Amino acid sequence: MAEQSAPNTTVGPLAGIRVVEIAGIGPTQFCGMLLADMGARILRLRRPGAADPGLDVPDRFNLMNRGRPTVDVDLKSDQGREFVLRLCERADALFEGFRPGVMERLGLGPDDCMRRNRRLVYGRMTGWGQEGPMAERAGHDTNYIALAGALHGIGPADRPPPLPLNLVGDFGGGATYLVMGLLAALLESARSGKGQVVDAAMVDGTASMLTLFYGLTAGGMWTERRDSNVLDGAAPFARCYETRDNGFVAVCALETEFFARLLEALSIDDIDPADQYDTSQWATHREVLARVFRRRTRDEWSKLLSGTDACATPVLTLSEAAEHEHARARGTYVELDGIRQPGPAPRFSRTPSEARQAPSDNSEAAREMLEDWGLGEDEIGQLL
Repeated sequence: MAEQSAPNTTVGPLAGIRVVEIAGIGPTQFCGMLLADMGARILRLRRPGAADPGLDVPDRFNLMNRGRPTVDVDLKSDQGREFVLRLCERADALFEGFRPGVMERLGLGPDDCMRRNRRLVYGRMTGWGQEGPMAERAGHDTNYIALAGALHGIGPADRPPPLPLNLVGDFGGGATYLVMGLLAALLESARSGKGQVVDAAMVDGTASMLTLFYGLTAGGMWTERRDSNVLDGAAPFARCYETRDNGFVAVCALETEFFARLLEALSIDDIDPADQYDTSQWATHREVLARVFRRRTRDEWSKLLSGTDACATPVLTLSEAAEHEHARARGTYVELDGIRQPGPAPRFSRTPSEARQAPSDNSEAAREMLEDWGLGEDEIGQLL
């Protein structure tokens, strides 16, 4: 685990890019973290006198707020509104996660901000999008991935679909697509000198991630009956198996070559690898594999399967994952303010990203950032 150095404002491929983040939860937080890790200079603006909305997480442990200072600003006041518009004059991008129309009512909609800076990229993060019959409705990750069709395909057929944390909607279909949209629009703005609005909706992003399955369905290779397809847990070579100690091993030997390696490692000789995709034998194959995996503990299987191409790995907890030898060798996890957490991704060979600042390390970083954005000492003093 790598200990991060003091803040360095020149690191990362986005060094020199200025971004205004209107504080929100989930996908906007994660978007801000990703951009900050890549070197963007971000000012995160939060409603004064209030903790971050959503889960009551102390600042020190609100890890997605790392890498940029948070400044309290009353967006409903004339002074607060003017402050944001002044920031927009020097900003490359702004992003927010309110319901449609909220920023317009505050006098901080795209037209208001772009009047101050025609090249500003304006990112909008919502669940349902900026228009449509459900645009004004409340919702959360689970609602968005349910309506987009993703949730239906997850889990056993005889039980309700389990919630896949909030990875699919908030962070996959939401934050990741917002980051991608902002970066694409920034590249275009650098050429054209004109900004634009990026409408990132979690229902759209989640639908986009389902493209593979629409193709498989159209080709007759996927059924909408849950737990009956290759990638939804029905295939004996792509599912999790319980071990003797109630742990689990994840198997995903999709190719016949790797399935054969798996059978060899498990000393199973009554399954022909050539029958891998014969669905009439799947139930029998699952029983055989399940019986074998229950003979050893998870860690015993992990040791036995290590170094093979059987495509089988232990199912680890968060703390175990951070201690795994592969993660340690790659420096996947870093430590900030004494808290272990995932480091930046992806990696860059020449302009490496860096987790630069703990979320609770705020006041001095905020002062430095505000000075960089051209604010005077008196105004900085009032804000802080």
